[in-house]
Amino acid sequence: MNTQRFMPVAGILLSAVFFSGCYKEDITQPALKADNAVAVAAEAAAVAMNSWMTSLPDNSSIAALSIPGTHDSGARVEPVAGTAKCQDLTIAAQLEAGVRFLDIRCRHIGNAFAIHHGSIYQNLNFNDVLVACTSFLTSHPGETIVMSVKEEYDATDNTRSFEQTFDTYVQQYSSFWSLGATIPTLGQVRGKIVLLRRFGATGTPKGIDATAWADNTTFTINNSNASLKIQDQYVVPDNNAKWNNINALFTEAKTQNNNVLYVNFTSGYKSLIFGIPSITTVSGNINPRINTYFTTNTHGRFGIIPMDFVNAERASLIANTNF
Repeated sequence: MNTQRFMPVAGILLSAVFFSGCYKEDITQPALKADNAVAVAAEAAAVAMNSWMTSLPDNSSIAALSIPGTHDSGARVEPVAGTAKCQDLTIAAQLEAGVRFLDIRCRHIGNAFAIHHGSIYQNLNFNDVLVACTSFLTSHPGETIVMSVKEEYDATDNTRSFEQTFDTYVQQYSSFWSLGATIPTLGQVRGKIVLLRRFGATGTPKGIDATAWADNTTFTINNSNASLKIQDQYVVPDNNAKWNNINALFTEAKTQNNNVLYVNFTSGYKSLIFGIPSITTVSGNINPRINTYFTTNTHGRFGIIPMDFVNAERASLIANTNF
């Protein structure tokens, strides 16, 4: 989601509202047996989901898979409910739940990357993201993570380019990055982070080039190394129209060329009074439809599916279509 249009409003609200990261209070009452059963089942699903790619053939193209993902993966902080938070789970918990596509938005500040959603700092830095990812891949070397990296908000106090700062992070974790320009097979990138690059670069190859990203629409990117088809309608006045766009790309991904990498954002926001964004107005409507869709469509190739407020159940429904 391109949030720079509405986040100045949230920024004004932020200056007037004291807030901290959201958390769940500990529950000290004894759990019922039914609750224990649900917890055990959820834990079993999470264990299976932390290694779901490992059993897939090495010659499986990343483009030929159904991959659960998250939109604005690091966005868990907001000044006003519904305006900036996109996820409940941490990056580490997302990976454990089966997510294998991360949408990382970096503000370039002081020659380092801070994770932002528009103007809102997410109490998270790019190094925190990479620690979570490399720790996960070390424990699960048969998995891979596709990571979209995009510059977010205003660059401040830098003496080098965004690309040069990104390169320093690659050097720090060099054994974990796959920066090829073509869409790889699983066998080529197990234990690696595959870069989907949404920032300009002078030194290439530097990941799959997605710099020709169109705004608030469905579009294709074709270059000499890779072909992508992307649905990223993030302004959502009508949830039914958004779902129709999502569903159309599901159908296309299932039936068309396996060499094309499909990325189908189910996320978005609806503008409320004074232009204040409501993310949950969209996610609360679309996420149940995703669950219903993949309860019926249990096998096939559906592409990368970045979602708001992912959970293990939804991620497993998508990942299981690969088997």
